[in-house]
Amino acid sequence: MRRIIVYVLFLLLTLALPFGAQAEEVKYTTHIKQMVDAKCIGCHGTDSPEYPEFKASKKKYEEASKGPRMDSHTYLIYFIGWPDNGAMMRRLDDGKNSKDGKPGNMYQYLGSTEEERQKNLALFKDWVGNWNLKRWDDITKEEMNGLKVKY
Repeated sequence: MRRIIVYVLFLLLTLALPFGAQAEEVKYTTHIKQMVDAKCIGCHGTDSPEYPEFKASKKKYEEASKGPRMDSHTYLIYFIGWPDNGAMMRRLDDGKNSKDGKPGNMYQYLGSTEEERQKNLALFKDWVGNWNLKRWDDITKEEMNGLKVKY
């Protein structure tokens, strides 16, 4: 009888292992930072302006190929949650969530191939959680609660 119990427990653990060891939770420090460093820092790094300064002199910064600073978790959250809710999602989206079907203006920089862009977009979506393109005035509290953006 003891042998059967041990066998059943072993079998249950063996079957349950793949479900418990599913994909690691996507976090800024272990997944997103590396992608941002590789794909975005050239235009959104430490020498880029904070958003209010960028907005005040947008043409100047765009001519210099500089966007608003996004080189940390804190700066990225600004464009995902509050105050510029959905800005990151609108820019990185592949067009499947937009009304006109056009990808966001930064989607092309997620990778050199469509396969790489889709892989990186999926990683961003998993990190963000509730991926939507809504602006602050349009998003509900429930939708905001769906944001993950783990550090």
